Amino acid sequence: QVQLVESGGGLAQPGGSLRLSCKASGVIFGINVMGWYRQAPGKQRELVASVTNSGTTNYANSVKGRFTISRDNARNTVDLQMNNLKPEDMAVYYCNIHIIMGRDIDYWGKGTLVTVSS
Repeated sequence: QVQLVESGGGLAQPGGSLRLSCKASGVIFGINVMGWYRQAPGKQRELVASVTNSGTTNYANSVKGRFTISRDNARNTVDLQMNNLKPEDMAVYYCNIHIIMGRDIDYWGKGTLVTVSS
């Protein structure tokens, strides 16, 4: 069983920064992708950034150059450094791990709220 717990959400002003952290419990083997998704009210959940176990990263176009994702395999953590925040970034952010096997497996955190407002 894998559990994901997010932290670091809160209130930031436009142009400010926040750092989200996600801690995964349980043993994770093989090819996998850890990432951050977000969902705003009335909108579908979207991928913000992801990083594979080998270090390959992927970012949504809307956050490229502003957000940085990183993972620490020894600690089973994945962080999202968010700089130059915009009101459009307001959403609940969810940690995710996608394990690639014969049948793929996904685990989700409960989410942490990010508010960007003056």
